[in-house]
Amino acid sequence: MPRYVARRLLATVLVLLGASVLTFGLVSRTADPIGPLRLRQPPVAESTLEDVREDLYLDRGLPERYWLWLTGIGDTRGDIGLLQGEWGPSVNGTDIGGELRHRFAVTFRLVAASLVLAVALAVATGVVGGARQRSRADRALSGFAYVALAVPLFWLGALVKQGGVWINDLVGHRVFWTLGATSPDHAQLGTFGRIGDIAGHLALPTVTLVIGSYALVSRQQRAALIVALDSDYVRTARAKGLRERAVVVRHALRPALGPTVSLSALLVAESLAGSVIVERIFRWRGMGTFLLDALTAGDAYAVLGYLVVVGVVVSVANLVADVVQAVLDPRVRGE
Repeated sequence: MPRYVARRLLATVLVLLGASVLTFGLVSRTADPIGPLRLRQPPVAESTLEDVREDLYLDRGLPERYWLWLTGIGDTRGDIGLLQGEWGPSVNGTDIGGELRHRFAVTFRLVAASLVLAVALAVATGVVGGARQRSRADRALSGFAYVALAVPLFWLGALVKQGGVWINDLVGHRVFWTLGATSPDHAQLGTFGRIGDIAGHLALPTVTLVIGSYALVSRQQRAALIVALDSDYVRTARAKGLRERAVVVRHALRPALGPTVSLSALLVAESLAGSVIVERIFRWRGMGTFLLDALTAGDAYAVLGYLVVVGVVVSVANLVADVVQAVLDPRVRGE
């Protein structure tokens, strides 16, 4: 097991390094931090544009810029070097590292809550559907899953938000928060008040991501359980006279969880992508709106910072999923 974890960890590092090269090249070729300045009226002086290019290291060759961005070796200003904790200069003078830390904390609670609930709901409904094939419960759950897969996330978010507004109007007071990640007076609340405030604002965005995420995992869990229930060792367990619940929980569920664990890791990437839309709908200032603002401003280093954080999170999630799957099924380790 330690050798398997070491191999997967090395592969993760190599993937992140390769992804950083590809990402830097694509962003450098597409983002134009100087573009908005060229469109200003009256026109910006050429000397000013050259100074901005120098401040953003755009006067360097692409390989040199990548090396500076990654390591900071050779930089005399001390504002670039990812491995040294410097994310690079922003076109707006923003502290990219500090802003990312704050925005990540906001997005993390949304993504983490939605992932936990989506996977738990998907496993539960998948087990019910797989253990009771073609029953009324299976048909109802399958129908809901197909609808959830078909509904666009932006429309689902708008619908959930409008539903919260409708309930608030119906009962005559605020039950659901529909704007922002916290209330304006969040800092003045007590500990339990802050927790309740965060939970209240988290409810509707989490519901949106859960509905949009759980359906695929649920279908995978159902299919994997059906295959496991048709295996020889399950037939043997039934022949021994074990109850059906014991057969499902003790013998079929564990091997059926392997593909679900792998798919759940991919769900991390989907949830992060979905959070860009959900944060815009519910007016959250998280990683999603950070990316949109950076793209609008042509802020290449800010876009790179977002992609680095997302890449690390997704890679770690896949590493954890590989380890968990190896624990569930020792054959995965190949030892």
